[in-house]
Amino acid sequence: MTKTRRTFPEALKREAVEQVLAGTPLRHVAQAFDITESLLGKWKRQLQDAGPDAFPGRGKQTGEAAELKRLRDELARVTMERDVLKKALAIFSQPTNAGCTTSASTSACS
Repeated sequence: MTKTRRTFPEALKREAVEQVLAGTPLRHVAQAFDITESLLGKWKRQLQDAGPDAFPGRGKQTGEAAELKRLRDELARVTMERDVLKKALAIFSQPTNAGCTTSASTSACS
């Protein structure tokens, strides 16, 4: 028989830890939330160590990860702008035939 891993929402984790920090014995809080004391102790350490960045969960990034993503997105945008400007420079720096006139029947350059 395989056990499925339980997941707990961030709000539940914070509420359980807040009760422990308020003075409720860890054992009572663990029993009330149907979790082990060691898990509750782990959550408490995570909250004390990481503060508001504790319990990142799925999709929620830590400050450094969010900054890294923002910088990568900006790099991609700036790289694209640079490539467009390179192409524009290549187009506008081609020699032109100033003073040339073209018509359907003749082509004359001065």
